[in-house]
Amino acid sequence: MKLTTLKKTAVTGTRLLLAGTLASLALIWSSASFAGGTEYDLRVDGLACPFCAYGIEKKFTKTEGVESVDVDLKKGLVIVKTGDGKSFKEDELKTIIHDAGFTMKSMTEKAR
Repeated sequence: MKLTTLKKTAVTGTRLLLAGTLASLALIWSSASFAGGTEYDLRVDGLACPFCAYGIEKKFTKTEGVESVDVDLKKGLVIVKTGDGKSFKEDELKTIIHDAGFTMKSMTEKAR
């Protein structure tokens, strides 16, 4: 193979790699910036151990439309993220928390 052919092949390969990388970054950016749904920050009494967190996570993950649940034991905070079209009323959240054996003190709701 000639040296010029090798250079052309290397340049073409580099361009393809760069184009693929840019396309991947665009896909990641678009899905992150257009993520819909709602985030609920719930203040919960009685969260003391990982077992407590597991009980709440289990209740929420069984609920249709819930995408993720994070529990901060130190702050007594449960963060629930839902998909597009899923929303909760405060009473619904209180019931889920109560069914898990805890008391919800307050909540904040914000679009993602």
